[in-house]
Amino acid sequence: MSTSSIRQVPPWRAISAGASASFVGIGLARFVYTPLLPELIRDHWFSPTAGAYLGAANLAGYLIGALTARRVERLLGDPRALRWSMVLATLSILACCVPVSVSWFFLWRLASGLAGGIIMVRVAGAVLPYLPDRRRGLAGGAVFLGLGLGIAATGTLIPLLLDHGLRATWIGLAVLCAVLTAFSWGGWPTPAAAPSAVAAPSAVAQGAPRRRPVRRAAGSLRLNLALGQYGLLCVSLVPTMEFLVDFVSRGLGEGAGHGALVWIVYGLGAIAGPTAYGLLADRIGFAATIRLTSVVQAGALVGLCTVPGLIPIMLLSAVIGSFPPGIVPVFLGRVHQLVPRRPEAQAAAWSRATVVSALLLALSSYGFSYLFDRSDGEHRLLFVLGVCAVAAGLLLDGAGHLARSRPTVREAGAGQAAELVRR
Repeated sequence: MSTSSIRQVPPWRAISAGASASFVGIGLARFVYTPLLPELIRDHWFSPTAGAYLGAANLAGYLIGALTARRVERLLGDPRALRWSMVLATLSILACCVPVSVSWFFLWRLASGLAGGIIMVRVAGAVLPYLPDRRRGLAGGAVFLGLGLGIAATGTLIPLLLDHGLRATWIGLAVLCAVLTAFSWGGWPTPAAAPSAVAAPSAVAQGAPRRRPVRRAAGSLRLNLALGQYGLLCVSLVPTMEFLVDFVSRGLGEGAGHGALVWIVYGLGAIAGPTAYGLLADRIGFAATIRLTSVVQAGALVGLCTVPGLIPIMLLSAVIGSFPPGIVPVFLGRVHQLVPRRPEAQAAAWSRATVVSALLLALSSYGFSYLFDRSDGEHRLLFVLGVCAVAAGLLLDGAGHLARSRPTVREAGAGQAAELVRR
């Protein structure tokens, strides 16, 4: 296909399409179940045991989607893969308006996770290569802003829809997803001839120095350490994502109303997270942003264990809520730094990162639930373990910093060496 035959779209259209996809497939399709679960049990759609079983279906589908995303992209291409993933997520929400059986719900919750996994892996590669390098952090934050908006919608929109009943709530959410799917349909750029995709061959053609084996080995080690850090930070998110509302309403004795209010504040933090973290990454770099926000996250979790009073808890909830969607674009940018100018390798590395996070999210979700049950509902134990996960991630980050050996810099070309030093 010639470059002239490629249909381009304005940057704002591509970014808004990406944000719509992350809203539908990740923010809403994943988090919609948490605030609806009490209502599903109260209205006798499912038993508590069946409800917990269904809650795991989305995470299982998310893992499957992350594992198959590259194959789906090769078959359909990014624009069609993302469009039909949004359609699948919309249909999965609509199908849940009919409580046919536990198997029916499990199938559609699995499908919603599958769509979300594909979107998480492919959405950045479908948008960011068309945008200026100097604004990649902000643009990545804007793409994943939909994730934060989806979390916020579960705390604000769902209570309003529930006034009309569970079935109307599912239908209303499906209509919203359908509108966003239609809006984003023509907003996807064509992945061929993306700016970063054509840079690598020209560099080789001009005789740029090839990477030496020692640099490649060091880069691979640093990438693996970064993926491990990403997985550990995802583990640290689970205690608050699953138990924050229960901690406030039952653990602190503040009641369900204050618990719901804290979740709304958590959602507001989730809206601000991607853009704020992206802007910070543009200023101080992706690696430094990861370190700084990790320390802040650990401090907020410690605060949950020690600070009394509802108002401080709400403020900490806003900080904690910014982290789940905020670290996604930052780690995406970090992965692209560690695999520079190689779009296919970048996509493969981000796919691995998503698989690692999906697997650890699923395992840690079950693990924290088991510990919560065995500890007679001790929320603070789970928050302390979240702090330990962040600390372990920072240790991996330190190991990655040490992996930048001097021989690697000496054997690179002058421009590449300067780039390595900046990292």
